[in-house]
Amino acid sequence: MKKLYIIALMIILLTPLGLLASGSAWGEWSLDEVKEMIGYVPEGMSKFAELVKGILPDYSIPGFDANFFQQAIGYVFSAIIGIAAILLIFAILGKLMGRAQKKNE
Repeated sequence: MKKLYIIALMIILLTPLGLLASGSAWGEWSLDEVKEMIGYVPEGMSKFAELVKGILPDYSIPGFDANFFQQAIGYVFSAIIGIAAILLIFAILGKLMGRAQKKNE
């Protein structure tokens, strides 16, 4: 587990590098960008675009993105939230699967 935590920490600390990149991240295109790339917006994307929203849009803390340093903090915070959510989901699944396995024994 120690190696996993070290890797997660490295990923968290490297997330602000995304601020230096130009353009959009792969797969994070707006409807306009999709239309420009492929010539149309798929029906499902346009249907669910307003329904599905990110918890922290653009990896930032609302009202806390005035300069590069604040944006970097937003990226790091987003990474922490994302990794914590993944760990929580896997912990819950592990407990549920453990209970199911004990019932079957």
